[in-house]
Amino acid sequence: MSTIVSVDVADVRFPTSQSLDGSDAMNPDPDYSAAYLVVRTDALDGLEGHGFVFTIGRGNDVQLAAIDAVAEHVRGRELEPLLDDMGATSAWLIGDSQLRWLGPEKGVMHMAIGAVLNALWDLKAKRAGLPLWQLLARMSPEELVDLVDFRYLSDALTRDEALDILRAAEPGRAEREAQLLATGYPAYTTTPGWLGYSDEKLARLCREAIADGFTQIKLKVGADLKDDIRRFRIAREVCGPDFPIAIDANQRWDVQSAIEWVQALAPFRPHWVEEPTSPDDVLGHAAIARGIAPVPVATGEHVQNRIVFKQLMQADALRYVQIDATRVGGVNENVAILLLAAKFGLPVCPHAGGVGLCEAVQHLSMFDFVAVSGTREGRVIEFVDHLHEHFVTPTVIESGSYLAPTAAGAGTEMLPESVRHYSWTGAHRAVHAAG
Repeated sequence: MSTIVSVDVADVRFPTSQSLDGSDAMNPDPDYSAAYLVVRTDALDGLEGHGFVFTIGRGNDVQLAAIDAVAEHVRGRELEPLLDDMGATSAWLIGDSQLRWLGPEKGVMHMAIGAVLNALWDLKAKRAGLPLWQLLARMSPEELVDLVDFRYLSDALTRDEALDILRAAEPGRAEREAQLLATGYPAYTTTPGWLGYSDEKLARLCREAIADGFTQIKLKVGADLKDDIRRFRIAREVCGPDFPIAIDANQRWDVQSAIEWVQALAPFRPHWVEEPTSPDDVLGHAAIARGIAPVPVATGEHVQNRIVFKQLMQADALRYVQIDATRVGGVNENVAILLLAAKFGLPVCPHAGGVGLCEAVQHLSMFDFVAVSGTREGRVIEFVDHLHEHFVTPTVIESGSYLAPTAAGAGTEMLPESVRHYSWTGAHRAVHAAG
């Protein structure tokens, strides 16, 4: 048996606001950041588990305090029982009554629990010598459903229904795994669409996206309708009349203004409209979906848990499900959301617009393809061309597709020198002070 001897945390912030990378209608000057943790043990193999919560700068300190509070539960614990039953480990951490009181399965504390769980999954995958997607995809249907808390879900998805979904996908797993290793998973790029970019940069990046093999792009919208019309026209002229161009309002609108704004952009044929209103407003999303049809709604990056995802699906309020690797309670809850999406027949197109999110969420989509939905049809993973160089196993894109990672782990480990250099207590703070 080995023991968890420490859970170390770091406040890592990148000054992306200086180039307006990541800028949108609600977040005009984001500094892509990570509340980062490392789980260390006394095992002779020297393996570590790495996890994080993505933020955009201020607030990292609050998130780190929450992670540290959760980490107190695992420091000094024997590692193997935690890794052997990750369903029980998830339930144990989420079930802490004092932490749960701060926000039951939502908010800063829930994301902190997810970060600790994701770090344990990273360590579990490294011990197995497999990338996380492959570790999950090779688990039995029974083992997978044991990861899921079906409380609050059973009116929409039961354990038996989840087992049926997983068993139906089981026969083709090996073939789909081989396909994935050979051809990768389709991506779309948000790189051209940041709201702070000039028209010239938008047009250039659209051309580059097509040349790089991407078959979809996304534009940020919602600050000014005239600007959105002008920018969408530029993108449409560069990309052509049938090229999929999605739009993302980042929660900017009220229900009626969302309907009116999207109707004004409808002549440019948006592939979807993302986060048109508050992520908590299930009925508002449903009203918008009816009001802007046939333009579909996509949402999920700020949806706080599986329960809200369930309600969005039950209310016919979205057509594209956008999971996030660090918003909910870790891998376990994302497995639940993938099963819900399969039950409702909805494609999952993950959010990955943030530091480390491409590296992390690709594993969930690839697992979904191999062991849950069994298809890549109509599914794409977001890609942004920022900060991959700071990860030990960075995302690799070829011809507009994610190449399936083969390195053991969850892809969440940052380079030690990057953590040191961009620590908020180090050089990065001085950069901001000088700016």
